[in-house]
Amino acid sequence: MGSAVAEESVSVQESAPARLVAGVRPLLRKAIDLVLPPACIGCSAPVAETGALCSMCWSALRLIERPFCARLAIPFAYDIGEGALSAEAIADPPPFGRLRAVALYDGLSGRIVQGLKYHDRTEIAKGVGAMMARVAAEFAGEVDMVVPVPLHRRRLWQRRFNQSALLAAVVAARLGVPCEPEKLLRIRPTRRQVGLKAPARAANVAGAFAPAPGARSAIAGRRVLLVDDVYTTGATAKAATRALLRAGAASVDVVVFARVVDGME
Repeated sequence: MGSAVAEESVSVQESAPARLVAGVRPLLRKAIDLVLPPACIGCSAPVAETGALCSMCWSALRLIERPFCARLAIPFAYDIGEGALSAEAIADPPPFGRLRAVALYDGLSGRIVQGLKYHDRTEIAKGVGAMMARVAAEFAGEVDMVVPVPLHRRRLWQRRFNQSALLAAVVAARLGVPCEPEKLLRIRPTRRQVGLKAPARAANVAGAFAPAPGARSAIAGRRVLLVDDVYTTGATAKAATRALLRAGAASVDVVVFARVVDGME
């Protein structure tokens, strides 16, 4: 118990260098833009504004639009009525209230996510976060704080930034609510979820999240919007949601950029 709290404290403290690096990155990006023109976040074609999609990529992005499952944002082939639920939502209800996603996960949306996550293209967060804020607009007035899915301190040190925190900052600003990136911690390292089946994904993140020391009072009774980049099986979002609910959150909704839907990749 004591070691877990100590590790959580270190995680909060070590986020300061990461914030410093994140603060420097926009300045570096502006300097680069003076030399290199802004490029499409999907295909690198020239565009007018940093973080934007070209017309070809925008038309190719497979947006998730109604009708879809009210809880899991799984698209329906036809409208079966307001508030309709998918078979997955009925058979295995998630701990969060509602999930909203911008697009289906495919080659294009995957390149966008990977560019942000693994290739230091932090400018992507502006455009992607704005799209996420638009699909989360229906939560306006029903959210008290925005919380990103956290990285473990070791992964944060390696990557130097948390892509979900960058997206959460944009979403929170657009919705006009506080962004609280240090309220939820990943208290133990987890292996990457890529390549794992659903049961292994769930086991990998079970018990991996907890409120930061002293954060329970800030979370208790609050309506939380949890932000992540991709929803695959939902293991990460569900584990993070459970940690927030155990801390007393009144409700948790989730917004992501892309979500995997079986048979629609």
